[in-house]
Amino acid sequence: MLGLGKRLLPHPALSLLLAVVWCLLTNSLTVGTLVMAVILGLVVPALTAPYWPHRPSTPKLFRLTSYIILVIWDIVVANARVAFIVLFRSNASMRSEWLVIPLELKTPEAITILAGTITLTPGTVSADLADDGRCLLVHALDSADPAADVRDIKERYERRLKEIFE
Repeated sequence: MLGLGKRLLPHPALSLLLAVVWCLLTNSLTVGTLVMAVILGLVVPALTAPYWPHRPSTPKLFRLTSYIILVIWDIVVANARVAFIVLFRSNASMRSEWLVIPLELKTPEAITILAGTITLTPGTVSADLADDGRCLLVHALDSADPAADVRDIKERYERRLKEIFE
């Protein structure tokens, strides 16, 4: 029975996500919409399962929720900082830097979320990932101490993502 369940629902979270997104896209909760949502939630993961050789692990939801709250807070604070820089500092006084972040993260999902977090936070953008996945290149709009900024990213984001995904 376990084998049948695994074939029918190879990725239960994806099935649920597809069903919910379908209902949101159609903007209705009719019987037809729900039937189509269930069909999509069953068929798409079953057809794509062979292309997922390593099934992503389920993140720890409490830690993921606290990480999301932290990132939202950091985005708000960074918006204020970037607004201050743009409005009150001259281009000559900006200290733009390229930061190389050595990564301890191993899972592609965690590295992707880290790169996305950095890019979503105003004033920084993820520019490149090393071929071996061990370093992330980040551009910082204003960095007084690049080494401290690297430590901050590793402590504030990477450590938490490691706890969530690994």
